[in-house]
Amino acid sequence: MPWVYYAILVLFLLAGLGLTVVTLPGNWLALVATLAYAWLTDWKHVGWVWLVVLLALATAGEIVELLAAGRAVKKVGGSRWGSVGALLGAVLGGLFLTFLVPIPVLGTLVGILAGTFLGAALGESVTRKGGADVMVIAANATKGRLYGTLLKLVIGIVMTLLILFAALPV
Repeated sequence: MPWVYYAILVLFLLAGLGLTVVTLPGNWLALVATLAYAWLTDWKHVGWVWLVVLLALATAGEIVELLAAGRAVKKVGGSRWGSVGALLGAVLGGLFLTFLVPIPVLGTLVGILAGTFLGAALGESVTRKGGADVMVIAANATKGRLYGTLLKLVIGIVMTLLILFAALPV
């Protein structure tokens, strides 16, 4: 029976990586699935130490992703409005701009990045009169969001490899 649980865990880990690509909490899905696996296997393969390490990694991934666009805005002299606009734009872009590329996952990522750009540009326009500075700040916010998502994905891959190793029922 542990191998069946392991196979189900692998499916959840793959789903978690897919969610992470579209900036959803896939690393948290991996953590919860691992917790369930540990409980179902009577803690024989995964213990509390592993779960604490995974919790730290999932938290780090969320912090990196959340702060990436805002830091990129600040790096080129943007305001708090640009950072907030980038964050809100990413959420709204993921919901409403996914249609820009009609390919699952890729379309959502493009929507999030387009929303980040538009949100940052709109946010910066509140404090500036427009111009090239707004576009540079919005482009940097978009780049920061992409890097943040990629770093969170790398953390998710590390988590997945650790889980696959720790949970192996042998």
